[in-house]
Amino acid sequence: MATPPPSPPSKIDLWTILSESRRILKAHSGHFQALTVLFLLPFSCFLSIYPFFYQHFSPTIESHLSFLEQNPPIFPIKLPIFNLLYTLILSIFSFFAIGSITYSVFHGFYGRPLNLLSSFKAASTSFFPLLSTSLVTQFIVYGISLVIVLVFFALIKATQFYSSPTFILLILVYVIIFTSTITYLQLNWIFAQAIVVVESSWGLEPLKRSRNLVKGMKGVAFKMMLFFGFFIACNTWLSIQRLRDPAGDKWKSWTFVMNIVSTSCIYMLLMLHGLAANTVFYIYAKALHGELDEEFATQYVSLPVDDGKVNVPYVVSIV
Repeated sequence: MATPPPSPPSKIDLWTILSESRRILKAHSGHFQALTVLFLLPFSCFLSIYPFFYQHFSPTIESHLSFLEQNPPIFPIKLPIFNLLYTLILSIFSFFAIGSITYSVFHGFYGRPLNLLSSFKAASTSFFPLLSTSLVTQFIVYGISLVIVLVFFALIKATQFYSSPTFILLILVYVIIFTSTITYLQLNWIFAQAIVVVESSWGLEPLKRSRNLVKGMKGVAFKMMLFFGFFIACNTWLSIQRLRDPAGDKWKSWTFVMNIVSTSCIYMLLMLHGLAANTVFYIYAKALHGELDEEFATQYVSLPVDDGKVNVPYVVSIV
């Protein structure tokens, strides 16, 4: 006699998504460990050591003064070149991580077999679509930011009271409007990367599709953003604190090296679970909009347990 499936969750919330994503990661632990080491570990290390290299390449007060005294002035190019190369390296590892992990979580959700070759192929296929979508996203964000900044400076020029309470109020209003706008865009585009990988779309299309899918679930999306954003912000703050120390012999200090290792590991785990949770959330959102009728025809999917010998039916319920 078949074992009856467990009771379905009463609602889809942050804990349900995190539990399901953790189940998938544990069921295919070896596969995700390999992807993490290949893509997320280098990304996390570069992210952790950025404050140190930024301090090394950034101009000092003396270099600023010498720059002003030059005739004609020669603009220092070390920092812009470093930032360009750094962004390029981070983007490569980031897009490969997003493509491979999202693909693996999506197929692992349905209990399908996973292999590294298929994940690598998915990562390479989705690299340029992810790049183009990211460029479109940045263009929109910077465009909106520019408009807000121009309006802000126009209002400041109109008031002409830089030390008045009106000026402080304008700054406060600007910060609130800017933060609210960026948060609103992030909420609407939360599924964009998963859509690029799973549905093979790019550009504006994933952004529009994500906006439609997240309808009715923005509360859960906001909680997820706060959850991962809080821990990433804390880890980033700890990483930046190293800037207070003199940069000379940092690499000879075990404390500095251990801080690099610890912050890199935390970044790595947060990004792995964040990508997995986002993909599971995307699947639930599709089900909520009636787009997974075939997959959910039997009311459950089978996910392998940790030993890989038995498939346990797992009910997915959307309310």
